Amino acid sequence: MANTIDDYTKARKLGNKEYQKALSEGHYPYLPALDYMLGSRTTMAEEYVGIKEIPLSLVVGTVTQGRQDSFARNFMPILPPETEFGQKWINLMDYQTSHGISDAIKATEFMGKFYVLEGNKRVSVLKFLEQPTIMAEVTRVLPPKSDDIEVIIYYEFLKFYKCTGIYDITFSESGCYEKLAEAVGKDLESPWDEDTVKDLKSAFLNFTTAYMGGGGKALSITIGDAFLIYIGIYKFESLINTPADEIKKNLTPIWQEIRIKANGDQIAFSEEPQLQKKTVIPIIDTLIKKPSYSEKNPLKILFLYDGDSTKSRWINGHEQGRKYLEEKFPGIVKTLTCDCKTTEEEFDEAVEAAAEDGADMIITTSPIQMEHALRAAVKHPNIKFMNCSVHISHGAVRTYYGRMYEAKFVLGVLAATLSKDHRIGYVSTYPICGNIANINAFAMGAAMIDPEAKIYLTWSCLKEGYWREFIKENDLKIVSGPDLIKPQDKSDNEYGLYQVDDNGEITNLAFPVWNWGKYYELIVQTILNDAWDAEGEKDKAVNYWWGMSSGVIDVFRCDTIPYSTNKLVKAIQKTITADLCNPFDGELRSQNGLIKPSDSPRLSNEEIINMNWLNDNVIGSIPGFDELTEKAQQTVRANGMPIVTRGEITE
Repeated sequence: MANTIDDYTKARKLGNKEYQKALSEGHYPYLPALDYMLGSRTTMAEEYVGIKEIPLSLVVGTVTQGRQDSFARNFMPILPPETEFGQKWINLMDYQTSHGISDAIKATEFMGKFYVLEGNKRVSVLKFLEQPTIMAEVTRVLPPKSDDIEVIIYYEFLKFYKCTGIYDITFSESGCYEKLAEAVGKDLESPWDEDTVKDLKSAFLNFTTAYMGGGGKALSITIGDAFLIYIGIYKFESLINTPADEIKKNLTPIWQEIRIKANGDQIAFSEEPQLQKKTVIPIIDTLIKKPSYSEKNPLKILFLYDGDSTKSRWINGHEQGRKYLEEKFPGIVKTLTCDCKTTEEEFDEAVEAAAEDGADMIITTSPIQMEHALRAAVKHPNIKFMNCSVHISHGAVRTYYGRMYEAKFVLGVLAATLSKDHRIGYVSTYPICGNIANINAFAMGAAMIDPEAKIYLTWSCLKEGYWREFIKENDLKIVSGPDLIKPQDKSDNEYGLYQVDDNGEITNLAFPVWNWGKYYELIVQTILNDAWDAEGEKDKAVNYWWGMSSGVIDVFRCDTIPYSTNKLVKAIQKTITADLCNPFDGELRSQNGLIKPSDSPRLSNEEIINMNWLNDNVIGSIPGFDELTEKAQQTVRANGMPIVTRGEITE
């Protein structure tokens, strides 16, 4: 009995500490009561789950208010040991020590958390003893379905639970259970086999031990969030029968990825190139050996494409940029190229060959490649990896993109000056980061010149409907088509901003320019200047998001434009370059109403990138996931873009 009294004293000390901490933080210091939280539950559906083994970490409160003030919010007792409550707790601890508690508690599950109806002291004793689970007779209370993100995640959990019977794995974002099922090679439509469930439970338990022992307790994300990052890099199969000590070693190179997730996937946007190195203590700088590049020791860069540069408009632009690098830095920079590497095996083989050859940097030009690039970057920490995308946040792979909306704004101005009927066509590619801002900037530029201008929006990534037919059916004479010309196809003139006459003849007016040669020149210059580490903030991903002022984005104007219109466009472009004009300053209105009033600040980089609304003069809509081609679906998935909601994504 003496030992159990000592245990109660220790447990009460933990309870009082948690009680005082809650008060100092301005929180309620006792256990939450479900009935108080929900009020009347008469409108909520309930279902009997049965007797289940549940994680004690998810037991967070009581159903009624009767006993809640006997415990701190961590379920540790706070009443003196001589009270009736104290004596019962001590007797129960003594029984657990001699016989073991086996009777199931009664609990209500709501939103993935458990609230005790009978058995509060049993929970308290087992939590004190750091037991992982407890048997419980569970009744589930179902919240009404809504657009609340927590409710959405909960109903995704219920699908996962019905397939696996696993309570422990929780996530803080929608879509994660689907990702987990895909990583395990299963779906959320049918029950998983016993061996798979057993492997997942064991892997998650070992990961939890390694993660919490390695510092995960200090992070704000769920263990499930970190688990998904881990298997996204190392794959689920690597966790099966892997001890916690080995998992802990594997966590070492990816803690930055986990901290970025815990920090809300924040991105440090570099709006202009930083070509000067960080100021450091001189003596430390001399001790750190940095590579010096020369003709004898050139900077080696692999451009790794997922398509054919002779057929893809996008890849061809990057390939021209690669060739420009060779000319700009003769002998100092040596580039290699691998194209059509579409599978993981092909990608890995190319990376390993480049690593063997002493590559310093590997550049990937599609967001679809990010998953492979991340795994390779973790494996080869001495190689700099880059991916051409804007919304994906990883520490091991830097991303880069251009503020193309600046060029689109200029083209919108030009289109409106030349349109005779206020009707302008716009062809967009994928509903991903940046593209919605491009559409809106174009529409705003047109509206500044012609308040009656209407932008007829179509997409080149749809399963059904051809964008050229859309242009013809709507008899659109001024069109913003695909940004880039097809490689080796001089007859293709339906790109950029063009005009269609009554006979169907096309006249090119202007087109946006991705100056990839300049972009890669600036990136290389940061390396040569030892300024690579000048970018970035703690626990944030780095994205280069440069624009016209850096020379990486431009507008090419054809001779067919009237000289007075050309002067106007050049003037607008100068104001953008000088940051005197931005389409997302001032009042903004969407198809559904006011976005922000005229006296509010300019939209932030994050707001521009995550834009999911269309300007009020746009006629058209953002397509649903199932309307997209397979290639477009892959791109949308890779971007993780919230423009197309997870609810619309089907496998």
